[in-house]
Amino acid sequence: MTEPWILPDWPAPRGVHAAVTTRDGPGVSTGPYARFNLGLRSGDAAEAVASNRDALRHALDLPAAPRWLRQVHGTTVAELGPLASADEPQADAAVAHLSGTVLAILTADCLPVLFCSEDGARIGAAHAGWRGLAAGVLEATVAAMGTPSARLLAWLGPCIGAASYEVGGEVRSAFVERDPDAAARFAPSRPGHWHCDLAGLARRRLAAAGVTRVHGGGFDTFTDARFYSHRRDGAHSGRFASLIWRD
Repeated sequence: MTEPWILPDWPAPRGVHAAVTTRDGPGVSTGPYARFNLGLRSGDAAEAVASNRDALRHALDLPAAPRWLRQVHGTTVAELGPLASADEPQADAAVAHLSGTVLAILTADCLPVLFCSEDGARIGAAHAGWRGLAAGVLEATVAAMGTPSARLLAWLGPCIGAASYEVGGEVRSAFVERDPDAAARFAPSRPGHWHCDLAGLARRRLAAAGVTRVHGGGFDTFTDARFYSHRRDGAHSGRFASLIWRD
């Protein structure tokens, strides 16, 4: 069994913690969801997901239950505190300034991006599939952080790699029409199709928003069996989580 967590290698300030789960966490999901699926809306048994989420909190000694979101590939950013209600806010990013708040993003090929201010006072997390990325979810998260962008750090979590991510012309157009130089992040594969560098596009959008201290990347959820991958596993793919919290 591999390590159940990935701990981001980035110069986050003291008191800011982050982790990414893998399929090898202490979970009870079975079949295509085995074993540490954390997504409630992926088709897995609700009681299994609830057990996995409880195990996550205890295994990482989290200060509170993670604040899960109802992600819809949009640009809404929720301001959250440590106390969760039964309802999950519909948003694709979240920011927090209260200690003890655990932000969580669920993915299975889309790009999770974690943020913190250089003084550790603010944290953020965003879900950036191609639709949300093109629509400006990262820019919206940067703005919601309430900190000058030059004082922010970002970490790019596991997403599908460029060699595994073939897209059609509508995806390429969504980026290139706004930023012609984004064409460099698309490599022709066959007529009307390109390999898309999702993490590279995110770096471009962050740089344009003034965030230049960007770390992480280098993953491919499609080829790396540690991660769930919707493109590889289809509708029955589970979800892994990228989390960030403050002491």
